[in-house]
This record gives sequence, C-alpha cells and structure tokens, in this order.
Amino acid sequence: MTHDVRPDPVSPPDASARAATPDVDDATAEALGKLSEALETTERARGHLYSFHQLTGHADLQLDEAVRLLRAAGHPEAADLVTRELIGLDVIPGRWTFQVVEEYEDGYHSVFTGLEKRIRDELAGGRRHIHEARMKERRQG
Repeated sequence: MTHDVRPDPVSPPDASARAATPDVDDATAEALGKLSEALETTERARGHLYSFHQLTGHADLQLDEAVRLLRAAGHPEAADLVTRELIGLDVIPGRWTFQVVEEYEDGYHSVFTGLEKRIRDELAGGRRHIHEARMKERRQG
C-alpha cells in the first residue's frame, strides 16, 4: 500500500519567504504589511456599509407591514404619519443607502485600493503579504 504525500495547498513551494523576496527589506515589508492591514480594515468597513444598506432597506420595507397593521388596529393617523414622514426617507439629505455605498466605492475605496496596489507594485513587484509570509516563517521555525 502506498500513501501519497501531498504538498500543503496553502504554502508556496519555494524555500522561504525571505528567499522569495530578497529585494524587499524588512522595513519596507513591514510598511507594506501595515498598508495591507489598513486596506483589509476598509474592506471590513465596506462590508458593514453593505450591512447598513441592506438592513436599512429591509427596515423600510417592514414599514409597509407596520402601516397595514396600524390601519387594521384603527390608527389611520399613525399609519399616515409613518407613510408621509418615514417610508422612503433619504438616510442623509438627497441619498438612499445604495448611493452612499456607490459613492464610498467609487471614491474613497477606489482610491485606497488603487494606491495600495500602485505602491505594492512599485516596492515589491506586486507581491502581497510579504510581511505575513516572513512572520509565518519565523513562527514556524
């Protein structure tokens, strides 16, 4: 009986992270790592922004049922108030949540991702996670 030895699908087959990136000094690798970490934080913020968008939209649609129930319970004035003052209301002046998401993506997020890639291309030949790869190497011996 033979057993196949399969390589670790996560680890690159090269000898070491440092050997793979000898032209990137440790200070640059650390700086690029911090830039990457900041980008990852904006990705999390973007996810929260999508949650905000979806939750706010869902709440607006739930108001239809609240209005129906208010009318059925004999409170047409309250139902009219919700319909007139709240349903479809802009979350910020002139903007629904989809517009906030689009403006974030087309502005801040787009600039951030473009600059991170540009700097990484210039300083590390486009290679990502050099700092983390070196940390993995140090921690695994």
